[in-house]
Amino acid sequence: MTAPDMKLVVVGAAGRMGQTLIRVIQETDGVMLHAAIEREGSAFIGKDAGELAGAGTMGVAVTSDPLEAFLHAEGVLDFTAPAASIGFAGLAAQARIVHVIGTTGCSTEDEAKFEAAARHARIVKSGNMSLGVNLLSVLTQQAAKSLPSKGWDIEIVEMHHKHKVDAPSGTALLLGEAAARGRDVDLASRSVRVRDGHTGARESGTIGFATLRGGSVVGDHSVILAGEGELLTLSHSARDRSIFARGAVAAALWARDQKPGFYSMLDVLGLS
Repeated sequence: MTAPDMKLVVVGAAGRMGQTLIRVIQETDGVMLHAAIEREGSAFIGKDAGELAGAGTMGVAVTSDPLEAFLHAEGVLDFTAPAASIGFAGLAAQARIVHVIGTTGCSTEDEAKFEAAARHARIVKSGNMSLGVNLLSVLTQQAAKSLPSKGWDIEIVEMHHKHKVDAPSGTALLLGEAAARGRDVDLASRSVRVRDGHTGARESGTIGFATLRGGSVVGDHSVILAGEGELLTLSHSARDRSIFARGAVAAALWARDQKPGFYSMLDVLGLS
């Protein structure tokens, strides 16, 4: 017997990712839009979520009440901001539902709060929800493990649109963590985020980050492994935000049948 469509809530419904999520839910079998949430006072409250997203009339009005929405939902798709996501995680834990988090810029303290909420909610959190990027992270870990840190330097370069507010991107950090796991080091102590002025020679074994911002770039990421006389580049280019939305919906459907816990897209894709 086929399971009924999974009832999903989109928070931050009027944002770029929120609108993309609504469109992807509309065109995906097995899921339905249960509610669309925006902050109190938003000009979009009361508008039809489908019309807002360019998906046609869906009969779901945008609301500012997540508590009521979560109570009767099965999952929440969240690409908002750290403080908002923490609040939504608490509500998802109370409702014991799925919470898919694509929010970036989260601190170590934020991550601890998500893990606490995962005692009751089924949380899937990733710096990037796309299949290609998560495969790239696996390849990055393998390459970092295979090539000796003495003689091979790792640099992560990312570019995003001019409106992105956090840096390095969540995806760049995801790739950095993969490289650090491959080398069995702690990323926080071995990463170099800023270079300016007279920096001296590059310290062996560090993982460098370079951040570019401009135009309407959805997301380009490259992991560069530089050796003596040779250069290996692993890269991914996102052409459309829908890849993240499709990944988030797939994550929600996967988590629906899991026990409460804190998961990543590697778990969803069977790559962990």
